[in-house]
Amino acid sequence: MTAVTSSYSIDWSVCFLPYRKSKVSNMTSRHLILILPLLVMTAGCGDLVEPQTSQPKQTAKLKTTDDIGQFKAAEGKQTVSSKVKISNPLTGALEAYEPTKQKIGELQIQQAVNLFNASEGRYPKDHEEFMTKVIKANKIRLPQLGPGKQYQYDVENNALMVVTEAAAD
Repeated sequence: MTAVTSSYSIDWSVCFLPYRKSKVSNMTSRHLILILPLLVMTAGCGDLVEPQTSQPKQTAKLKTTDDIGQFKAAEGKQTVSSKVKISNPLTGALEAYEPTKQKIGELQIQQAVNLFNASEGRYPKDHEEFMTKVIKANKIRLPQLGPGKQYQYDVENNALMVVTEAAAD
């Protein structure tokens, strides 16, 4: 038996790209040398921290109400405007909070009353129908207002009003 020998020679210079030295490649390689160990060290750190499932995450909840009285002009209560008036730029967001809550309530009721009008062909005839077929049927909850203020529905104008006691002269 004769052994077949072959002489293969591999030209390794073909396998590698030519190496060029430049400032960019040196800078990049230096950065990689510094960053690579950090990446290796932090690769599995995410699993070491156990998630806290014992306490659910609590979020701030807006207090709401569905207490809407009937507006009577003869009672002498003053209506409160939902127009935002900012007097100080530092506390402007705080000054806009109450009028914004009021405006949200007004828009929510206006939309619900318009939907009632579209489906029934008329507006609610009285406060009781407004409460049952608009508020309760749609499960509407309005943002709670500050002290001394109350939501009231004006049947004549089909609008939500925010009223406060008349100021003493």
